[in-house]
Amino acid sequence: MNITLAQAEKLIAAAQAKSIELNTKMNIAIVDSGANLVAFARMDGAWLGSIDISLKKAKTARYFDMNTGNVGELSQPGGALYNIEHSNNGLITFPGGVPIRDLDGNIIGAIGVSGSTVENDHRVAEAGAASLCK
Repeated sequence: MNITLAQAEKLIAAAQAKSIELNTKMNIAIVDSGANLVAFARMDGAWLGSIDISLKKAKTARYFDMNTGNVGELSQPGGALYNIEHSNNGLITFPGGVPIRDLDGNIIGAIGVSGSTVENDHRVAEAGAASLCK
């Protein structure tokens, strides 16, 4: 099961709306269940350096089917996943990546957001992911 382009575009619109509400400019990447890019948006003025980060956050969330912030907690020194960020051609292990689930709870992709604080990145990603069930 994969996210469709129409669904991905809905997530991007919701994420952009949350970003505007927070007065931020974000890069937003949506990947399918195979971690392949389905849709991407760079809001006007969003940081160029965050393009790659948003995609890697989406991939990280899908590779491990958890929020990237949770991967980060597990990858601290002494943690079960210490140094995992060096695998898979580089992972992002701070907040802003969230798995996307369909109405039945199946993971069909992930969203990655970058361009502000990690707290705002996560809030925007969560808003995007939650919009699929509305």
